[in-house]
Amino acid sequence: MKYKNYFFLNIAEIGPTLVYLFSLHTERLFVYNSNEGDDVMAIRDRGKIKWAPASFMPEGFAMTRELFKDQLRQAKPIIDDYEKEEFDLRIGYAMEFHLPVQLTTWSDGFTEIKTGKIHYIDPITYQLRVEQKPGEFERVTFESVVGVTVVE
Repeated sequence: MKYKNYFFLNIAEIGPTLVYLFSLHTERLFVYNSNEGDDVMAIRDRGKIKWAPASFMPEGFAMTRELFKDQLRQAKPIIDDYEKEEFDLRIGYAMEFHLPVQLTTWSDGFTEIKTGKIHYIDPITYQLRVEQKPGEFERVTFESVVGVTVVE
């Protein structure tokens, strides 16, 4: 078996058959058999293996997830004194008549809706204790509340 190298063309002489091997810069290998009359070309490349290095970068995927998450973030709404007073009145009304409330809270750029009955207002730690299910309480800080609606 003899090999002759011409730039991107490798010629192999195997007995009476000449086989031309074209090696392109895209890492595909085209094989032409010149003795069979009809030029049959077979493509032999690495297939999906050449895309494998992308899966070796999990931090790249995490960065992309964070980028899309950061695009959805919203600035914290500014609540004036009148709105705070209105929230206080709604919370007092709901506590007096044992009605559930729907609290809209802001945390790290995202709003979340929590529904339940207000069990206790803690004036020292500035927190509301919301009973979401019987016996299950969640503490919500005053600063994170951006909306209060009484569910009747």
